[in-house]
Amino acid sequence: MSNDAATAEAAGITEAAPAPEPIPHGLGASLPPADARAKTEGTFPYAADLWAEGLLWAAVLRSPHAHARIVSIDTSHAREMPGVRAVVTHEDVPGTPLHGRGSRADRPVFASEVVRHHGEPIAAVAADHPDTARMAAAAVIVEYEVLEPVTDPERAFEAEPLHPDGNLVRHIPLRHGDPEAAGEVVVEGLYRIGRQDPAPIGAEAGLAVPRPDGGVELYLASTDPHGDRDTAAACYGLSPEQVKVVVTGVPGATADREDQGFQLPLGLLALKTGCPVKLTATREESFLGHVHRHPTLLRYRHHADAEGRVVKVEAQILLDAGAYADTSSDALAAAVAFACGPYVVPNAFIEGWAVRTNNPPSGHVRGEGAMQVCAAYEAQMDKIAKKLGLDPAEVRLRNVLATGDVLPTGQTVTCPAPVAELLQAVRDFPLPALPKDTPEDEWLLPGGPEGAGEPGAVRRGVGYGIGMVHMLGAEGADEVSTATVKVQDGVATVLCAAVETGQGFTTLARQIVQETLGVDEVHVAPVDTDQPPAGPGCRGRHTWVSGGAVERAAKMVRTQLLQPLAHQFGMSTELLQIADGKITSYDGVLSTTVAEALEGKELWATAQCRPHPTEPLDESGQGDAFVGMSFCAIRAVVDVDIEIGSVRVVELAVAQDVGRVLNPAQLTARIEAGVTQGVGIALTENLRTPRGLIRHPDLTGYALPTALDAPDIRIVKLVEERDVVAPFGAKAVSAVPVVASPAAVASAVRAATGRPVNRLPVRPQAAVVTGN
Repeated sequence: MSNDAATAEAAGITEAAPAPEPIPHGLGASLPPADARAKTEGTFPYAADLWAEGLLWAAVLRSPHAHARIVSIDTSHAREMPGVRAVVTHEDVPGTPLHGRGSRADRPVFASEVVRHHGEPIAAVAADHPDTARMAAAAVIVEYEVLEPVTDPERAFEAEPLHPDGNLVRHIPLRHGDPEAAGEVVVEGLYRIGRQDPAPIGAEAGLAVPRPDGGVELYLASTDPHGDRDTAAACYGLSPEQVKVVVTGVPGATADREDQGFQLPLGLLALKTGCPVKLTATREESFLGHVHRHPTLLRYRHHADAEGRVVKVEAQILLDAGAYADTSSDALAAAVAFACGPYVVPNAFIEGWAVRTNNPPSGHVRGEGAMQVCAAYEAQMDKIAKKLGLDPAEVRLRNVLATGDVLPTGQTVTCPAPVAELLQAVRDFPLPALPKDTPEDEWLLPGGPEGAGEPGAVRRGVGYGIGMVHMLGAEGADEVSTATVKVQDGVATVLCAAVETGQGFTTLARQIVQETLGVDEVHVAPVDTDQPPAGPGCRGRHTWVSGGAVERAAKMVRTQLLQPLAHQFGMSTELLQIADGKITSYDGVLSTTVAEALEGKELWATAQCRPHPTEPLDESGQGDAFVGMSFCAIRAVVDVDIEIGSVRVVELAVAQDVGRVLNPAQLTARIEAGVTQGVGIALTENLRTPRGLIRHPDLTGYALPTALDAPDIRIVKLVEERDVVAPFGAKAVSAVPVVASPAAVASAVRAATGRPVNRLPVRPQAAVVTGN
């Protein structure tokens, strides 16, 4: 204790406790998530934690083959096992399943005559114990006639139909400009993008509970509860009102994490047994069940003039949809529309196809379609720069898109498109220091501590990636969300069926209400299908559409709150403002607190948000298909050991157009997470499927980047140019870093090695330089 403090204590004087730091409040503040403490302490209720009286356990039998004809299914042994309560196959499905979220109704609940992919559900079992359920599932005897799988998407065009709808899911021929246009420089490339798994933090789990009215309640970590409800109702032969989906804690989602082949059997078993049924998938079952990113084959030819300006782009894009269509049509539209990237291309001729194969199904994964083409068009820009002897960043700057330019789809870019500003920001950011050639700093080398590489074999490379994605649905999708805001006893409650998947919607909803109503305590109600639909949680939808609905409802409540005061003082509500928990008039005559104005009142309002409509691409790939777009520029710095091909990402400098920063901490975390995911796509993540069979369906065989693999991520610029048609002017931030960072890393490896690097993830042999 200091002398001053001792003297003060002796005199009976005590120091006042330091004032508590103010809690972040409203838009623009870094309001922490309400569930952060529960998640860090391990008390947050996830789907795998669910329990019910009289619980049964489920297991699903999945096909060991990629392609086979089912000769017979014998469930008698499984049914006779002690503790087994039900076994269901395709014969027990009373309805026809639908698949929402824009996908086609082409996937059965259980395979009946033909198995089309490895892991396709064949039967499901409910039993008194999880081990009994798994043993009973294994006891179902299926006689297969194994067929030759079609795993090469190029073969799908000539192969026998794998599905009643044929092998072609969609073909988009895009025609824009003069087909005879030519440039002085021509570069070509063939590119392959591998299959990535969304690898959710927690594997799928859920609980189905039968209802007295003959319906069923599904407790799931769903990202689109109303879509899942409608699909389940159609499958079970029930009306949507007889099926209720209650969203439990979602353990992170960057894709359609829920496996329909997991959800639908769960409800069937509950209906058949009359008991609650729970299923917790293993990690292997998770890999086998849910959709993956589309593997893609891309052929490109770029024409440019002597100054490096692109004259024409010709491309062929082939997406492997796997066994079923799912969202492949949407992914193909994005790939074709953004095939030229955020560059001005006066002439473009793109052929895009999505085809069925006997590979695992592909579907919505963050940045689908856009990520694959970004890796290809950025490689082409590097080739143009190399052929003309120009700086790669300068070539890009001479071609970048801006607001008012026209996409190859004929759509005018009306949203902010500060692509040049983003690229200049990362180009001009200082480069990281070079590692020292000393033993103390060997951890800086590719391979890490005790790595096999030698300092003399390490080359440093700098590369660029500029990505673009569309926000919300596209091609005429009806994007709408509904929200209700209630205020009672000074506490606000938000009801909206937008699922919190880790993107921060519940935090944003609290901030919106705080900002609009001046109420500190805001709760977001749990989500279920008794609420009006809000749509799936992807492509930044909930920030825009659901956040917009919350804002409109909150403003309606604000008007209800202010009208009596305005009437009392003979002024309009527009002349009153709410700030710091106080209501004041423009002239200072009125000054009261929000708490006083709310005393004894219960106010509520419901509102919808529906963005302006879009239209499908026509037979020439033309149309205003997108509501809005966002952009990102990334500069990657990598060190490559050119003898063994190991790559270390040293730093990624990021500049992004975000419209408006609504929560700085949350936005930073989302960008950093997207960039790190992109590093995995660039270097390690490749779900191998020889002959259609998933090899090593676990997190040992599928190499995700960890915290030790994450590079230094420098967010060097956030451009806040508000999109006037978006609520708050904000843009989605999660997907576009995933799109740009793999291309940037590949570009940097090209710069370090001089090798073409035409495949993602980058294989070690592609980074080896011989003859050195």
